[in-house]
Amino acid sequence: MAVSTSPETPIPVGEVSRLIGGWIDRLGAVWVEGQITQLSRRPGAGVVFLTLRDPSYDISVSVTCYRQVFDKVADVVSEGARVVVHAKPEWYAPRGQLSLRAAEIKPVGVGELLARLEQLKKSLAAEGLFAAERKKPLPFLPQLIGLVCGRASAAERDVLENARHRWPAVRFAVRNVPVQGVRAVPQVIGAVQELDALPEVDVIIVARGGGSVEDLLPFSDEQLIRAVGAAVTPVVSAIGHEPDTPLLDLVADLRASTPTDAAKKVVPDVGEELARIGQLRERARRAIDGFVQREERGLAAALQRPCIQRPQRMVEDREEQVTALLARGRRTLGHLLDRADSELTHTLARVVALSPKATLERGYAVLQKPDGTAVRSPAEVAADEELRARVAEGAFRVRVDGPPDAAAPPA
Repeated sequence: MAVSTSPETPIPVGEVSRLIGGWIDRLGAVWVEGQITQLSRRPGAGVVFLTLRDPSYDISVSVTCYRQVFDKVADVVSEGARVVVHAKPEWYAPRGQLSLRAAEIKPVGVGELLARLEQLKKSLAAEGLFAAERKKPLPFLPQLIGLVCGRASAAERDVLENARHRWPAVRFAVRNVPVQGVRAVPQVIGAVQELDALPEVDVIIVARGGGSVEDLLPFSDEQLIRAVGAAVTPVVSAIGHEPDTPLLDLVADLRASTPTDAAKKVVPDVGEELARIGQLRERARRAIDGFVQREERGLAAALQRPCIQRPQRMVEDREEQVTALLARGRRTLGHLLDRADSELTHTLARVVALSPKATLERGYAVLQKPDGTAVRSPAEVAADEELRARVAEGAFRVRVDGPPDAAAPPA
């Protein structure tokens, strides 16, 4: 429970230390896994001192145990070994120091490590960290390559020498870090994140030479795997030799069997590229030559055609046809005009024959009343009625003499 304090009612340091010790005592014995970084076995001393470190989080804790507890595993445990310790947390109040009192120490064997790695592999695969669609393509010609490796290591030399042999102008940003041991994981993570933050770095290579399963264990650490999976820059894994398969190989965008293989996969060979360019130029030259030759043959064939050699022949061939068509058109038009003239003459004769004027010219007259209506019957006129007589040469007035004779025969 929280302790009630204030500036006016503080508690002594000893009391605080005592309370912390009480809280720690409530934890009880626990099983703890870690890597031994320091081991002190003083001759004649009944207590062995060691430091247990968590490589993933860079946290250490002091461990003490009786000599008879450590003697059971002394032949198989040394600095750098991974162990599981059954211990009870202890608080040393005078100096405010936390430690673990170990009652049992068990070394972590290779079989156990492999089993845990397999379990971690399945867990991370279920999250999709190893999915192929997450893989980023490598640039064809990286201008700056980030290299994470051990200082003055064979892996660094292999990558640099082979890459510069293949492409002399290639540049590297090298980050030397521990590649095994307790400080390897946090420093490799820091180096990858530092290089990933540089926009000029095109690809990152994490390289290490071969080693045992324990030596390569940092490259299967969960924190490192997640850091590489979160990187924006493509990452190439070049850990160990061909049979070695740390989990870093699965999350990386490209796996190289060795550091030398990483240099070959990341950097193109200048000789091969020059040869490829030469081949492409030769293919292009042949393609252009073939195209030009085909066009020349087509042009020569076109020039051999009669219409190109003597273009006026087409006009001459068509001249006779145009003349014949013109004469035919004139004849046809003449026939049509003659027929129309004849039809017009006949029509005019019929019109003249049927014209009232022609009748008048034969001596007939038309009698009209004052309103202009023609008289068609004697019954239409009365005695002494004045009429208008129209003849071929003009008109004159007449008067009806006597009553109309209805029995008179028609004229």
